[in-house]
Amino acid sequence: MKIYNTLTGKKEEFVPLEEGKVKIYVCGPTVYNLIHIGNARPMVIFDTVRRYFAYKGYDVTYVSNFTDIDDKIIKKANEDGADAAEVATHFIEECNRDMDGLGIGKDMVHPLATQVIPEMIDMIQTLIDKGYAYESNGTVYYRVRKFKCYGKLSGKNIDDLEAGHRDIKVAGEENKEDNLDFVLWKPKKEGEPAWPSPWSDGRPGWHIECSVMAKKYLGDSIDIHAGGEDLIFPHHENEIAQSEAANGVPFAKYWMHNGFLRIVNKEGEFEKMSKSLGNFLTVRDVSEKYPLEVLRFFMLGAHYRNPINFSDELMESAANGLDRIKTCLTKLEELKEKTAGSASDDEKKNLEEADAFRSRFEEAMDDDFNTADAVAAVFDLVKFINTNTDDSSSKEYADSLYEILCSLIGVLGLSTSTGSGELLDEEIEGLINERNEARKNKDFARADEIRDLLIDKGIILEDTRDGVRWKRR
Repeated sequence: MKIYNTLTGKKEEFVPLEEGKVKIYVCGPTVYNLIHIGNARPMVIFDTVRRYFAYKGYDVTYVSNFTDIDDKIIKKANEDGADAAEVATHFIEECNRDMDGLGIGKDMVHPLATQVIPEMIDMIQTLIDKGYAYESNGTVYYRVRKFKCYGKLSGKNIDDLEAGHRDIKVAGEENKEDNLDFVLWKPKKEGEPAWPSPWSDGRPGWHIECSVMAKKYLGDSIDIHAGGEDLIFPHHENEIAQSEAANGVPFAKYWMHNGFLRIVNKEGEFEKMSKSLGNFLTVRDVSEKYPLEVLRFFMLGAHYRNPINFSDELMESAANGLDRIKTCLTKLEELKEKTAGSASDDEKKNLEEADAFRSRFEEAMDDDFNTADAVAAVFDLVKFINTNTDDSSSKEYADSLYEILCSLIGVLGLSTSTGSGELLDEEIEGLINERNEARKNKDFARADEIRDLLIDKGIILEDTRDGVRWKRR
């Protein structure tokens, strides 16, 4: 298995730090709003990476954090007249709901930054004791020039860098020794949440959070650290500086970064999606038009390191492709129920051919998790199954083909459900009426629950002035 390592700029054979085990850390969202589809791409990509390692027999420990204390969260809380912790808790719940819809696996650890404040203070103190950090008027800074390998991930020359970091200026920042130094701990402002520390009542900087959560849940050295390519500098560069200075060992052996998601603008051209441009779509927005499994499948149609373009046309294409796979599954399910007996000699030969598609799938995934080629192998398998099965097929043959197809789409995080529990028209109307009553009674949680149930069943709702219209996908 080869992985493109951002640290070395080339594909490398994957060799785990501990035989048979893989430790993965993925930077998660800052929870001050609903996640957008750009946030969803690394969630989908690296969940698929996790699934493939498990498919290959590895014992995987996967950690993806929530940043639940941040300037943006505090700003949102002030705007809403709420507590920062309440804002974070609410959007973590909403994020979990979206991740469920995207098929993100449950077998992972989701730590909160606020759960590891004591450990952050300990690491900051270690950096101070080793001369890598210093305190100035209650703020603690990291001495960037002290870490001789700074820039090794991003390829940036330290002498050409300016202080490009995410932290908003705080009191005392003018006392930095060097303009490149970044914040590890900042004193509180009036009305902000704060924790006691040896330097001031305050809160941690952004970068230290991930260093500490990776250390606590995975150890001083990890196999893979991953995230969006926008995190390479300064966030991941700063994580390396903090972790390796504090722990005295290499932080992550392999660094993986996914490309940007681009969205079509008014001129019909694709541009990077960003909140600053106001051109972003939330996952919840997309769920109003498509089952989120379609969004997952769409994202797997391109190699993770490449940018990916989002549009309704491309989503429709993904929906149609997913329907082809599900239709094939339905056919096999029906054959499994109708047929009997052992595979014939011709069917055994066909199974050998079918297994070659599994090998193609694995070759694609072994080559830096090339999901685009892996999906192509699945489509070719579906075509082969449709061509080489009929009512005379044996049960053993149908069972074997079903197992092969299910195992591959399982790696992609796609459900093997084929909608056999399809709702009747009267059931749909009943649920819509119940949703209308819930909204009338301001029970919006139940209304959303019913809407999500209908979307999962392939029912698309449209709220109009004349009432709710619905259609099947």
